[in-house]
Amino acid sequence: MKKILFLISLSVLLTTVSAQEAPTSGKKLPGVSVKTLEGKTISTADLNNGGKPMIISFWALWCKPCINELTTIADVYDDWVKETGVKLIAVSIDDSRSSPKVGPTVNGKGWEYDVLLDVNGEFKRAMNVNMIPHTFLVNGQGEIVWQHTSFSEGSELQLIDMVRKLNAGEAIESH
Repeated sequence: MKKILFLISLSVLLTTVSAQEAPTSGKKLPGVSVKTLEGKTISTADLNNGGKPMIISFWALWCKPCINELTTIADVYDDWVKETGVKLIAVSIDDSRSSPKVGPTVNGKGWEYDVLLDVNGEFKRAMNVNMIPHTFLVNGQGEIVWQHTSFSEGSELQLIDMVRKLNAGEAIESH
C-alpha cells in the first residue's frame, strides 16, 4: 500500500513539475515591466538584438552558480559578440532590499551585459523560472528556442554552441 501511495504521489509531483516548465520553443517573450540599472522601466516584450540572438540569464546575488556562470561568460563575452552578434541580458531576481547591491556587483565584476532588475518577480513568473541560474536562448525573431538550468564548468561551451547553431540556421534541440 505504501508503494502505491508513493507511486501516486510521485506521478502527481512529476505531472505538476512538467506543467510548470518554462515557455516552450517558439514562444515569444512575455511583456512585463522591469527596470534597468539606471531605474528606467521597460517592457520585456521589447527586448531585441536587431535580428541577432539573445541570451537571457536569470540570476541573483546570493546564487553562487549564477555568479560563476556570468563571470565565466564575461571572460569570453567580447569574442562571442564579435563572432555571433549575441547579446546577453542578465536578469536579477533580487528583491527590493538587495537589488541596490546589483549595480555595484556588476561594475565590480566588470560584466558588460545589459542588466535588468525583476524585483517583483513578474518576469521570472512569466517565464516560469523556478530554479536559477536559468538561461534562455532567444532567436532574432524574439522566440525562445532553448533553455537550460544550473551551471557547471563547461556549460558556457554548450551555450555558445547553441548560439552558433542558431546563427547557422541549424535546428536547436530544446531541453
